[in-house]
Amino acid sequence: MREAEQQGGVRPSHKPPTRFRRRLRTRIILSYVLLGVGLTLALAFATNYARNRVENQLIEDLMNRNIDEFARRYYADPQSKPALPVQQMIGYVLTPDSERLQRDFPEWAELSDGIYGMNGIDENGKPFSYKLAVRKTPDTWFFLAYEMTQSLRGERQFNNALMGVVLVFTALSLLVGWWAASRVMSPVSELAERLQLSGRSSHPEALAEHFPDDEVGQLASALDDYAARLTEVVQRDREFNADVSHELRTPLAVIKGAVELLLSRPDLDDKSRARLQRIQRAERQCTDLISALLLLSRNERGHGAADVGRIAEQLLDMHRAQLGGKPLELRLEGERGLVVDAPEAAVAVALGNLIGNAVKYTPEGEVVVRLSPNSVEVVDTGPGLTDEEAVRVFERGYRGSHAGHSNGSGIGLSIVRRLCDLYGWSVHVGPGPDRGVVATLAFG
Repeated sequence: MREAEQQGGVRPSHKPPTRFRRRLRTRIILSYVLLGVGLTLALAFATNYARNRVENQLIEDLMNRNIDEFARRYYADPQSKPALPVQQMIGYVLTPDSERLQRDFPEWAELSDGIYGMNGIDENGKPFSYKLAVRKTPDTWFFLAYEMTQSLRGERQFNNALMGVVLVFTALSLLVGWWAASRVMSPVSELAERLQLSGRSSHPEALAEHFPDDEVGQLASALDDYAARLTEVVQRDREFNADVSHELRTPLAVIKGAVELLLSRPDLDDKSRARLQRIQRAERQCTDLISALLLLSRNERGHGAADVGRIAEQLLDMHRAQLGGKPLELRLEGERGLVVDAPEAAVAVALGNLIGNAVKYTPEGEVVVRLSPNSVEVVDTGPGLTDEEAVRVFERGYRGSHAGHSNGSGIGLSIVRRLCDLYGWSVHVGPGPDRGVVATLAFG
């Protein structure tokens, strides 16, 4: 089945999408700052509210007592102006029909007994504020005014002080948060560093012994247990792959020797020779595949000097011998000389799958392998790919609509993709400009 990645010509990425998250240290510091600011603002608001409420209550109690005393002193001696016990207060004794009341204080005439807050702008454009106590009898009205300008100035100073306290405690919250985050994150950072160093070794060191028996120590112990189980699984997997590789190479070597010996016989007829050559090609293909899979299982880059042009020519010769009368032309175009730092087996498996898919799914026409300075293109004149197939073509086991009853399990290009990830190559398979499919294998 043709397998390819999404159109765009880049290697498929298997990293999960990441979301922006603040670092844990930053979140701890921010939590302390927000807590400090919130508590300080709440305390400042409550303090200011309580101060205003208590001050207002004290002033009203004071004015109620003084206006009663003011009225008592007036009735005790109506001919003289009664004195006030508090200097900030100014008292007025007026009659309901007083000319001065109508001229200077018309707004007072409508007030009933009680305490009132009076605010406004005088004729000079200056703001004023005072408390006014009112007591009215049928023939005499008593007014007691308490100047609040000084009190308002003190309230502004008090509010400024509260803002300073908020700023100071915010800075203290920042310092405390930074200190707490450093203390909290220090063992976590140390664990991360030790884990990173330990991950570079095939035998990771124990982590739990470096930490106390707290939450970080429990995390380190869990990581030690996970690392031990993972190391055991990897070791068993490597041993299995090595054993399988060795056990398969032995019979393949026997087959190779036997085929070469039979092909050397001068009396061999053409039909038998063709069959033996087919077995020889299958043996070489199987050997290359085993070598490539072993590299993938170890996740190790093998080195070599693979001549891509020569490998492509050998692969085309192999497929020409297997066409069996199929009306298909196989051509190699472009300049030779592209050499890749990789084992020939890895290049043969990657390029062989692309060519093999093109030959398998092109009923007639041509398959052209074009060599470029740093890449290889395999172009065919087959039925092409649908949009859905172009998106899913690199999925392991996926086989598209043109697979039919053909042999194959849909893992060929999955292996190609894994080889590309291992060696830093890129592969792209997509529809051709007119028809067919264009597969591009870029090295580097």
